Amino acid sequence: MPRASWPVLVAVGMTCLPGLRHDARAADPIADPVADHAVDHRGGTLRLTAHVSAGTLDPQIDYTTMYMQLFSVVYDGLLNFRKAEGAAGNELVSDLAESLPQTPDGGRTWIFTLRRGVRFSNGAEVGLDDVVASLRRIFIVGSPTAGSFYGGILGADECLRDAAHCTLSDGVQVDPATRRITIRLKEPDAEFPQKIAFPHASILPADTPAHDVGNTPIAATGPYRIVSYDPQRHMRLERNPYFHVWNAEAQPDGYVDAISYDFGLSDEDAVTAVENGQYDWAFGNKPLDRLGELGARYTAQVHVQPLYGLYFLPMNVNIAPFSNLQARQAVNYALDRRAMTILAGGSALASPLCTMVPPGLLPDDGRCAYTRDATPDHPAPAWRGADLDRARQLVRDSGTAGQDVTLVVAANAVDISMGTYVRGILQSIGYQAHLRTVSQTIHPGYIENTDNHVQISMREWYADYPSPSNFLDTLFGCENFHPHSDSSINISGFCDASIQQVMDRARQDVDPQSARMLWAQASDMITRQSPAVPMIHMSYVDVVSKRLGHYFYTSLYHMIFSQVWVR
Repeated sequence: MPRASWPVLVAVGMTCLPGLRHDARAADPIADPVADHAVDHRGGTLRLTAHVSAGTLDPQIDYTTMYMQLFSVVYDGLLNFRKAEGAAGNELVSDLAESLPQTPDGGRTWIFTLRRGVRFSNGAEVGLDDVVASLRRIFIVGSPTAGSFYGGILGADECLRDAAHCTLSDGVQVDPATRRITIRLKEPDAEFPQKIAFPHASILPADTPAHDVGNTPIAATGPYRIVSYDPQRHMRLERNPYFHVWNAEAQPDGYVDAISYDFGLSDEDAVTAVENGQYDWAFGNKPLDRLGELGARYTAQVHVQPLYGLYFLPMNVNIAPFSNLQARQAVNYALDRRAMTILAGGSALASPLCTMVPPGLLPDDGRCAYTRDATPDHPAPAWRGADLDRARQLVRDSGTAGQDVTLVVAANAVDISMGTYVRGILQSIGYQAHLRTVSQTIHPGYIENTDNHVQISMREWYADYPSPSNFLDTLFGCENFHPHSDSSINISGFCDASIQQVMDRARQDVDPQSARMLWAQASDMITRQSPAVPMIHMSYVDVVSKRLGHYFYTSLYHMIFSQVWVR
């Protein structure tokens, strides 16, 4: 179909997007490293923009996609995910460790050897004391994943109860003669290497303050270091003068000399600024009303990329009305996932989702329990449409009809659009529904903190690494519910001992196929309890300037800032 048809196709939810390619590198001559082999692309400043900043610079605390992407070229862990496009980007490689770890006992003990000669941006060499202090600091500063990712380390229970006296002396031991680091776990954890590769386990100087550093940069090991930060206006990164390549698969050198990140432009203005070459890239979802224009006029600058990500509606299971299972099931039946797909940009950019795990990670991932002519006992093979009559009946049966319900969403165009629609659905099934918008900067912490009494909210979620655990255990694990905290990623406050037992078994199972079946069982159990409403699975639209070359994308950290160049 002609490019001019795209706006119509988006509006009606069709599946093709003429003008946009999913393999942008193949059609873009300036993105071909072979064709430009003889040209030195080092130098210049990469200009980025976003509507708002993402809060703290502390890599062990910040849990936003925006800054995880940034931290991937600033900090390093013992392991890393390969900086490669496609499926190879999901593979683990050694980083500050010399090689992948040994596990002599099937996942209960992990042995690393610290690499020599790596320096922080302050000139100090990375040593064993930095590794020990960094792992301990995860608990001291209250990292959002302290319990879910690292709570299995021996001594972590004591650290979670009393962070001020955290030692991990039984769980993390080092041998200065061999530079070996031995991490012992209470139970086998087949995914522990992936967790060690996550930015919350970044290795920082041992003297890093034992609290959230806020706006103060921490010394870096990667090719770039943060030199200034005003969360209201601007961030600047420059080359790390002590960086050298020790493993190009984990942390290759960067092309640009500096990265300038400005905050404050609206989503609409940011797209225009990138189109006009004022910026090279803009963070965030692109406004729906601009997609047709991008597909028709800026094809060479647009890249549509897959994501392990989803939109969902966490419901607070500890306060009315969603402390009632029937009320939660009602919202699941009522949600028009096709409408959500359209509001997110059409079916080339989103698809209906019925479970809390995006496609590709579990068997039978298209099944739908909450749709027309389906139940959790007899799910449909795919989503068939909303069932408002059943939803209204469930609301009446629950005794919650007529109650006030406030939906909290982030203040951006796409979320407000979807939130407005969901408010209408809540109203139509019997609630007095309201919509509250919250700045993107504070939205995650606001909806996570029980003190704010949020009944239902909207949230995006992306995989920290490609595993169902990132969506099931991370979002609904008992260890991730922390009342009165802005770092409670179990937003629903859901905790079920039987489900947790299945998830714990899945984490410990070193047989990938067996673990996969356990995760599928946990997914089904969570679906039945409905602590959240899965909405859509998404792809991501990246827009770059004409002068940006060698566009480079990984499914975990998106466009890699160190691997693009500017002309």
